[in-house]
Amino acid sequence: MVGSLILRVHRSSICHFSRRTSSIISQCRMSSSHPVAAVCQMTCTADKAANFAVGARLVEEAGAAGASMVFLPEGFDYIGSSLKQTLELSETLSGETITRYSELARKLGIWLSLGGFHEQGENWETTQRIYNSHVIINGQGDIVSVYRKGHLFDVELKEKGVSLKESSFTIPGPTLVPPVQTPIGKVGLAVCYDLRFPEHSLALQRHGAEILTYPSAFTVATGTAHWEVLLRARAVETQCYVLAAAQVGPHHPKRSSYGHALAVDPWGTVLSDLGGTDSGLALVQVDLQKLRDTRRDMPVQQHRREAQYYRSLDTD
Repeated sequence: MVGSLILRVHRSSICHFSRRTSSIISQCRMSSSHPVAAVCQMTCTADKAANFAVGARLVEEAGAAGASMVFLPEGFDYIGSSLKQTLELSETLSGETITRYSELARKLGIWLSLGGFHEQGENWETTQRIYNSHVIINGQGDIVSVYRKGHLFDVELKEKGVSLKESSFTIPGPTLVPPVQTPIGKVGLAVCYDLRFPEHSLALQRHGAEILTYPSAFTVATGTAHWEVLLRARAVETQCYVLAAAQVGPHHPKRSSYGHALAVDPWGTVLSDLGGTDSGLALVQVDLQKLRDTRRDMPVQQHRREAQYYRSLDTD
């Protein structure tokens, strides 16, 4: 496997996915000398059972192909067709969805990045507000980290048909969380719109992140304009791997996602792009020696000035 291997599953049939991939699984295992991550792409709807069936199949296929960690996109649990439905379908971290994924992780001995989980907030019965939560589960099925999305997507692009005020039903997370040591390296957590804030990624890199992950459900308009360039920029400026699982295609008549789940190396090279049509996964080798060599040869972080230097234009 050179760089990455892309496996696709058409929305009409996940059985086709299994037949296509079974013949190359052993080859993937033998050719990989570095830990392997699986970056997934899904088309979720309000049918939570159907979404889990697709997500579980992607995790199983990735595990069979030798992946140590699997990355699912924002809204992997569901994407509702109305605010009412979005709130009604939400759960706690101890609810059925995370419990089922924890059991799957334990059964397969594989780590999971579950980005964009609709988590019921505090005082749920009275507030009816949720967190947009990125949950990391280890190979024993334990939740080891939860990051709650800090930058909320309140955007009105009338000429492009994009209108969403995430803050009307979502609570902004209070803080970043430390990067998590995983079998593929130290993973820094974010969700979707966080991608637009370089301060976020730089903070994670300063605290040891080697891999940044942006599970997303980008709109078609914003994805076409900004998705790849932002992901590559985050990789270049932090000299990290960037893994971005994505939603793709139509979720309901009023909403579609851009897709193009991406993996980028620390030099900014795109290792895989899952396109804008089908569900599937890409298997990506994470070469931490390449990361260390990149940082050694271009020591950007050593050249960074003290914080006061960057605030020298500020006034009281």
